[in-house]
This record gives sequence, C-alpha cells and structure tokens, in this order.
Amino acid sequence: MKQLALGISPPSQPTLENFVPGANGELLARLREFRAGKFADVILYLWGEAGSGKSHLLQACAGLHAVDDVEKLDEASQIELFNAINEAKLCGGKVLVAGNAPPAQLPLREDLKSRLAWGLVYQVKALTDGERAEFLRAEAGRRGMRVPEEIIDYLLTHVRRDLSTLGEILDELDRASLEKQRQITLPLVRDVLKDIEA
Repeated sequence: MKQLALGISPPSQPTLENFVPGANGELLARLREFRAGKFADVILYLWGEAGSGKSHLLQACAGLHAVDDVEKLDEASQIELFNAINEAKLCGGKVLVAGNAPPAQLPLREDLKSRLAWGLVYQVKALTDGERAEFLRAEAGRRGMRVPEEIIDYLLTHVRRDLSTLGEILDELDRASLEKQRQITLPLVRDVLKDIEA
C-alpha cells in the first residue's frame, strides 16, 4: 500500500537570515542597515543573473517599497517607480529595486536609470558549487532528510542550480521518499527527476 506524504516541512520563508550569502556578505550587511533606516540613501539597487537570489532578498525586506525585474516594467510602471523614488526622497522612505543589469544598461527611461543609480548599487554574486552544496545540506537538515553527498554532487551536475529549483527538488525527494518508503538514493533521485520533467 502506498503511503501518502503529508506536507510536514513547510517551505522556508525568505529572510535575510536564511539567505546563503556566499560572496554577498557586504551586501547582506548593507541590506540590514537599509531596512533599519541606518543610512541616508533612499534607494538600493540590486542586479545579477537569474537565480542569484535577488527575489529572495526583496521578499526578505517586506515593508519596504520593493520592485523586482525592473527591466520588464512598462512605461506606466516606470513612471510609477520614478515617482515612488522621488516621494521617498522627500518623505524619508526606502525603495529596494532589483534587475538583471546595472542601471546604465537597463532598457528603461533615462530619468529612471539615473534615479536607480542615485543610491547604493550592488551586484548579487551567484553562489559557487560549494555554497550550493552547503545550501542543499542545510535545507535537507531543516526538512529532517538524510541526503548522501553523492546525491548532492549528482544534483549539482544534472539539474538547474538556482536555489529555488534545488529547493523544489528536495521537496519532491522528501515526498517521494516518504510515499515509497525508500531511502534517498540515486535511483530514487533519477525517478523523481523523470517525474518532474514529465
């Protein structure tokens, strides 16, 4: 009889504490100060490749005016963000924005690009494979899973390596392991990956 797995490991909510910093230690410290209102800049702009953790950081700073994927904004949304930055400057607010390139390289209105460069600009650096492995170990531990090192190595060479994808795969492995009452082994991982692709 197949055992149904209950969702007993809630997904971790994005926080600054559970962000794997890698080479982004200084950025994390600045974000904490920015969120706490400890410096005068009204805007902090983050940029980096997809999967580098920008969305995690924006969600972790709930309460700030935050705009993700700024490069995708239409004309009306660009004007809205421009006005929000100006209003923050007048009223002492904070605006946190993320995009896929430095301000000067964004396909946006010139006046908005200059506003985005007003404050601190940080590149969110992607994690190394060692840091991704550390993330997998920590997330597996949080879920109460025993994931052998060979599985971690396999995942880092066979799937997309952004943290949200790796987290989703761990969720599926956890579920499959419980339902099938099997240890987490390479054959189980291959089965789960086939199911995900299907």
